[in-house]
Amino acid sequence: MNVLINEARIEKRVNELAKEINSDYEGEELVLLGVLKGSVVFLVDLAKKLKIDVSFEFVDIEFDEENNGKVSKDLKSVVEGKNVLIVEDIIDTGKTITFLKQHLENLEPKSLEIATLLAKPSRKIEELNVKYIGFGIHDQFVLGYGMDYKQLYRNLPYVGSIEEF
Repeated sequence: MNVLINEARIEKRVNELAKEINSDYEGEELVLLGVLKGSVVFLVDLAKKLKIDVSFEFVDIEFDEENNGKVSKDLKSVVEGKNVLIVEDIIDTGKTITFLKQHLENLEPKSLEIATLLAKPSRKIEELNVKYIGFGIHDQFVLGYGMDYKQLYRNLPYVGSIEEF
């Protein structure tokens, strides 16, 4: 396994993102909306660095063979009139986030932004405005820091890649 982004670099970047978010939402409450399961580690580390009032929500999105999206685990609380920050582990094509954003806009939040640890610009097929990006990476399979291979490796403290499966 190759280490792409080590633990120290991740921690430094999470601190920088938290500083931006603290500034942008100073005096406001913020709902951190994690996309299961990969975002959990990033969401928790980010939340620990925030100095504003935050609450957590989680959703899970599934796509069928025809690429129709479905929210398989939806919000438990109302987000109408609230600041919502979608927290994602990685944005690849943008399909999941685009679907989720459309779903959430119907719930009329006060604001709706996106934070992702990783983005793969070369794979993007959906036009997205991602306000907070940790790192841009090349098109490769990554794992660790919440991301998995067959539900394993999520607990690694770094982002790595493997050449063969």
